[in-house]
Amino acid sequence: MHHRSIRRALLPTLAAGGIVVATAAAPASAHVTVTPDTTAAGSYAVLTFSVGHGCEGSPTTAIEIAMPEQVLQVTPTRNPSWDVEKVSEQLDEPVTDAHGNEVTERVAQVVYTARTPLADGYRDTFELSLQLPDAEGETLTFPVVQKCEQGETGWVETPAEGQDPEELERPAPALTVTAADGAGHGAETATEEEDTDSDGAGSSADAEGSDESGDSDGLAIAGLVAGIAGVVVGGAALVRSGRTSS
Repeated sequence: MHHRSIRRALLPTLAAGGIVVATAAAPASAHVTVTPDTTAAGSYAVLTFSVGHGCEGSPTTAIEIAMPEQVLQVTPTRNPSWDVEKVSEQLDEPVTDAHGNEVTERVAQVVYTARTPLADGYRDTFELSLQLPDAEGETLTFPVVQKCEQGETGWVETPAEGQDPEELERPAPALTVTAADGAGHGAETATEEEDTDSDGAGSSADAEGSDESGDSDGLAIAGLVAGIAGVVVGGAALVRSGRTSS
């Protein structure tokens, strides 16, 4: 057996044992990738996983996406061409989630199974919604196993410290958590509070404007009444003057 074939056969086993394997680089376009809509710490992100080819030309039948331990809950987006399943596992010890609830199990894996195998040379995407941990600088890795009609490919390799992920032959999709930007958990409440404050301020301004408008209207009416009174008085004086002259 060639060395390359041996390495491919051992990849899933090595990844399961936590061993990092360094191999020759492969074109980035051939990888299974993940694209987050945000990487801000503590935020709710939608991760888009993309697969663009089969296993050595064989059509893809399933995509198994493993979740990092820091992730507790996942909401997969349905894909009309695939059946989706969440695989849960019990936690060694209960933990408290962002809402203060006690959690005893987590989603360890999301599996998409093709209703019709995805032919080689065609791509598809899979979206997962989840909350990122509140840990700036931490890297989250999502090992993916791509199963095909003939064989499977494990996108499970992780780079050694200081190693460029592009040097790996089959890197696991990964992202790095960045600084919080205020769009994470609790931002919605803050927005509602800001809206309330804005409404209150607006109401006060409206009231003040209403008072000022009322004062202006009162002055205008008073001026109009005074003008009319002046015209009436002037007319009466003119009539009296005419009578005296005659």
